[in-house]
Amino acid sequence: MPKRILIGTVVSDKTDKTVVVKVERKVKHPMYGKIIRRSKKYHAHDEDNAVKIGEVVRIEETAPISKLKTWKVIDRVQSGKTAAVEADV
Repeated sequence: MPKRILIGTVVSDKTDKTVVVKVERKVKHPMYGKIIRRSKKYHAHDEDNAVKIGEVVRIEETAPISKLKTWKVIDRVQSGKTAAVEADV
């Protein structure tokens, strides 16, 4: 069976070799039909402590590493803080 791969935003990097990744998905409300956002947080293994808060990362499902960690960080999709662009007025 293939491993699941998700994309999310890092919301915490306080613990050693672990990051918390928030993954958002959009679902349609069963009765009203409005599109609503649902999110879930995953603890992912980050061996080098290279990922920081605000970065968008790709995580992959693995065998259990600890009680909460069953995911590992594959790579960064984009860095957290982007440069501000000034508009010519």
